[in-house]
This record gives sequence, structure tokens and C-alpha cells, in this order.
Amino acid sequence: MLRPLVAVSTDAKPVENYVWHATPEPYLEAAVSGAGVIPVLVPSLGEKIDLDSLLAGVDGVLITGSKSNVHPSLYGGDASEENGPYDPARDATTLPLIRKAIEKGVPLLAICRGIQELNVALGGTLATELQEMEGRFDHRAPENASQDERFAIRHAVTIQPSGCFASVFGKDAIHVNSVHRQGVATAAPRLEVEAVAGDGTIEAVSVKDAPAFAVGVQWHPEYWVKSDEDSARIFRAFGDAVRAHAARRREQSVAAG
Repeated sequence: MLRPLVAVSTDAKPVENYVWHATPEPYLEAAVSGAGVIPVLVPSLGEKIDLDSLLAGVDGVLITGSKSNVHPSLYGGDASEENGPYDPARDATTLPLIRKAIEKGVPLLAICRGIQELNVALGGTLATELQEMEGRFDHRAPENASQDERFAIRHAVTIQPSGCFASVFGKDAIHVNSVHRQGVATAAPRLEVEAVAGDGTIEAVSVKDAPAFAVGVQWHPEYWVKSDEDSARIFRAFGDAVRAHAARRREQSVAAG
């Protein structure tokens, strides 16, 4: 059986006198080895991307993390140099892509910046600089650390017993890494909170009315997908949903003659 294709978001960054559209390798490796799919990078060209054509050719969508933040104007906030950097080209691509993927029933996995994009795309708001909020942990990565130290498993999150993540993990708590400065403030009405950290930070969500798998996590399962079972479970669940979607499309094509 042919491996299904999954659309992967990109950052638009100036490099060597060009604007490059790229994503970090761990997401691509996790898509291949953890989900069993073939990742296809989607350039952040906003309205120039025909989303209907894109989603007709893939069976899943992976929204990656990034150093940049969703622009606050998209959820009623105020932009500042401290809250940046921003990537408006990415915002203009990912938010419509998220909404369209959910509408069409294409499986969706959104990670770190991705869960924030998912929340904003559906009408939620974000909290900036969590470490400055009373009672919150410092969710940022350690400074001047190696990649393994930056992405080290750091704290527990509690899994909601009645949600879809309960079936993914089969337990009421897991341990995750933490590499972010902001997070979900007000969850969008269409989102179900699936996991929370000990300080109340929303760590995972699912889309209540989505016709297919559509979830977001604030941590980075892609980094440890080969060595941490809970990280692997997320990508296996995503891969299973992608293959199920591909199978349905094949059946519909055969039925249509």
C-alpha cells in the first residue's frame, strides 16, 4: 500500500537574500518514522495556495511548532517587540488551512505554535509570557542548553478521563517537555480541553465537532518519538487516522466508478 501524503506547515524566513519556506527536521522525521506517512511542505504563500486542491491531494495536515508567535491582531491582542518574532505569511496560510482541513474531515495534528494557531483559527485567545503570570511555571526552555536539554521531559500533564487522549494514552497522566512562552488563554468554543499542566496551562485540545482526528498539543512529541512511548503514541494515532482517511477516499473513488 502506498504511504499517504501529509501537508506540513512552514515558516517564511529570510535566509541568504531569499525568503525560505522551511520546517525543522524532527517534525519530518517523526512524520515518516512515527506516523508512517510522507510529509509534503506547504509554502506559506497565503491566498496563493488553493486549499481545496491541496487537501484533495493529501490525507493529513501537520502544523508544526516555531520560534515565532501568532500575531496578536488575530485574537484581539497588541503586538510588541517583546512578544515577537511574528510570521504573518505563516499565519495567513495556516489559519485558513486549519479551518479547511477540519471542515473537510482531513486528520489534523497541531504542535506547540500549532495548538495556538488551532485555537486562534477557531476563535480562541492566547496568553503571552506565561512565566510572568502569577502561579504559572516557567515553560520556556533552559538558556544556552543543548537540544536534548532544551527538549528534555520536564513535567506532568493530567489527561481528561472522558476525552480522546484517554484512549490514546490509556492513563490519566503523562510527562512532557516544555519549550514555549505563551499558550491558550480562552479556549475556542469548538475545542475540548484534553490535558492540563499542574499550573493550569492548557496542554492539549481536540475539536469537538470535527469529523476526523483533530488535536493540538502544547509540548513537542516529535523530538522523542523514537524513544518515548507517549510521544510515539500521538504520532501513531495521527498516522492511523491519516490511513483511515486515505482508505475512505479510495473506497469513495471505487464506488464512484
